[in-house]
Amino acid sequence: MAELRTERLLLRGWRDSDRVPWAALNADPRVREHFPGVLTREQSDASAARFQADLERRGWGWWAVEVAATGDFIGFTGLDPVDEGMPFTGVEAGWRLARSAWGHGYATEAALAVVAFGFEDVGLDEILAVTTATNLPSQAVMRRVGMTRDPADDFDDPDVPDGPLRRSVVYRLRAQDFAGAARPLT
Repeated sequence: MAELRTERLLLRGWRDSDRVPWAALNADPRVREHFPGVLTREQSDASAARFQADLERRGWGWWAVEVAATGDFIGFTGLDPVDEGMPFTGVEAGWRLARSAWGHGYATEAALAVVAFGFEDVGLDEILAVTTATNLPSQAVMRRVGMTRDPADDFDDPDVPDGPLRRSVVYRLRAQDFAGAARPLT
């Protein structure tokens, strides 16, 4: 299983000690405002276990993110095949950080690391990212990573109930367009 390092972050496998802060992050309504709801402790623990199993099986997936200088767990980032039933296929990049980690550039730094890994180590031709149409901070990260949006790709997420969170946007980045970017890994 790969571990990724950036200037300030370590993207690594999941530890038992991550479960309490992961559950707190997933129970925070502000962190989950662009999702249908918060997660229970059991749901949060189950997701961490799935993420670790995927990392062990594939060598990549959703990594736990910690601040290298302090060892503090701050969330997750990674790559994962798009769920079945979506109107597109491919591999998606994503991130979710605790509120205390917002505003420090960590999401962009982590996203750049996983995108570089996806292109350079996994050999992907394209990476995409999906979020709600209302999640402007996440869309800003997508643009900072170099992704672009075609409104023709926007869709109503079949896994989300009718309402303001159903409309989703897709951002894409092709390997050839990322090739000239500096590798963010140290």
